[in-house]
Amino acid sequence: MTYLAVPAVMAGLLLLAVLTTAERAAYAAGAGEERGSLQPLIDAAKKGDLIIPPPGRYTGGVVVTKPITIDGRGKVTIDAGGEGSVIILKTDGATVKNLHLVNSGDQHNDLDSGVQIRGNFNVVKDNHIEECLFGVDMQQSNNNVVRRNRISSKSDNGLGLKGDAIRLWYSRNNKVEKNIIRNARDMVVWYSADNIISGNDVADGRYGMHFMYSKYNLVEGNSFYKNSVGIFIMYSDSVVIKNNRVFQAQGAAGVGIGFKEASNCDIINNQVLYNSTGLYLDLSPFQPDTTNRIYRNTIAYNDVGVLFLNDWTGNLLKDNIFASNSHHASVSTFAGAARNVWLGNYWDSYQGFDQNKDGIGDKPYRLKVYADTIWMDVKETAFFRGAPVLTLLDFLERLAPFTTPLLMLEDKKPRLARVFKPDTLGAKTNNNRGRLLETFGAVTSPSDK
Repeated sequence: MTYLAVPAVMAGLLLLAVLTTAERAAYAAGAGEERGSLQPLIDAAKKGDLIIPPPGRYTGGVVVTKPITIDGRGKVTIDAGGEGSVIILKTDGATVKNLHLVNSGDQHNDLDSGVQIRGNFNVVKDNHIEECLFGVDMQQSNNNVVRRNRISSKSDNGLGLKGDAIRLWYSRNNKVEKNIIRNARDMVVWYSADNIISGNDVADGRYGMHFMYSKYNLVEGNSFYKNSVGIFIMYSDSVVIKNNRVFQAQGAAGVGIGFKEASNCDIINNQVLYNSTGLYLDLSPFQPDTTNRIYRNTIAYNDVGVLFLNDWTGNLLKDNIFASNSHHASVSTFAGAARNVWLGNYWDSYQGFDQNKDGIGDKPYRLKVYADTIWMDVKETAFFRGAPVLTLLDFLERLAPFTTPLLMLEDKKPRLARVFKPDTLGAKTNNNRGRLLETFGAVTSPSDK
């Protein structure tokens, strides 16, 4: 790797060597200086060059067509002036880091972005991207890394008119990790496979994580909070969601983790707390002979723990903790959720004993619905949930039922402890996951050792 040398007329625009202590002080002093366009430096660079521009404010957009490294060292701002994208990578193997990227255009059709990636094996890391419609946009781009960036969208746009913080389109084997995202629309994956989304902190958006028509992706160790929806999987298969924290998806449409015609997914060891709806399932799983496996999650302090839009089957809910939800489970239609398999979950409303001390209740946990069938059948009455009149009606129904209660679900082996060793019940798991395990070796369900 070499440092780029340029003619004398450009000498003030480029650091040619590692800085001394005195030079660093001078370097920092020029951070606000207007420097003009960065494009001439890019054009003059050779393959493998490291460009360290002196501190200051440069004009964009910048187009990179060769594998070079641009390192702003935290002192360089590139401003697109409200037109187009700030940086476009039309190459393989480039690195863009430690830059402040601002003021992209506002055209959704053009995907005006902080960084557009149109190549493979590029790295975009440690940048601050703000007032850019889209943060990082990838199209038909594989094996890229987007790491430790701070990203926000246009502050003046309403949530629906903002762009996506990170967007993948027909892109594979990318890593999106440890980014901090605020006030953007979505982080979205379209028609893409084998990507890893890990360690990100996403708040104040619409969809914290959104999959559309995508397969074999991993979402692990992220925090999603105060978004309209935490994670939503739509028309997608074989997605693994594990070890995430999904908090405070509130409002009428607030959902922690949602499924729409999603099949063969693993939802493992997530904390789903303080949401309007913890888990939401609509026609999922959709593909025949598939199962969604929902294991070892803490689903607590939600209005509804698990909401089924319809009377569907094919979901295995095992070893989860259901605590302090207003309603542990519900179905939007006048039906129950008993056709799904509920096994070995902890229920804070369980009333029973454990005479043989095996940690499993002696009788099944049966969730029956009494007066709550009113708001399930007549949606407008949901406004009165928790009102004294419905509470009294529910009490009278339980005391002396004058209608047949609805069996919402049955767990034949309810656990009595909130802390337990998982996978002692031997539940059958789906073994049609070779592609997924090959891609993410360490990702295992309870029966995969």
